[in-house]
Amino acid sequence: MDLGVLTKVGNNEQLDIDKPVIIALHNGQSRIIGDIRALNTYTIPDRYPITRVHETLTQLSQANFITAMDALKIFHKTFSTENDKKLLRIIVHYGIYDSSRMPYGIRKCTLPLSKND
Repeated sequence: MDLGVLTKVGNNEQLDIDKPVIIALHNGQSRIIGDIRALNTYTIPDRYPITRVHETLTQLSQANFITAMDALKIFHKTFSTENDKKLLRIIVHYGIYDSSRMPYGIRKCTLPLSKND
């Protein structure tokens, strides 16, 4: 919520929660953990979502310079559409939230820099 990714859309007093979302603490910060396997069964996967490790290492062996990138800077960069927000709704004990960004782990939603274009 601090990043502006989640927006509260309602309360959950009327809901029967059968698949809870876990809020875990990591380094003193909240981290939302959910099971999205059911959602992934309805999506069509890419045939080759990311390059193979061998191909990547072969390309890196030819490089003059190799730099590191902070993965946190790239997470939450893929925006979700209005229709997606309903599917990505997060229900926790203190409310119902929509996510304006695609969470990590959604099939066919790879990070912007993880595919070869």
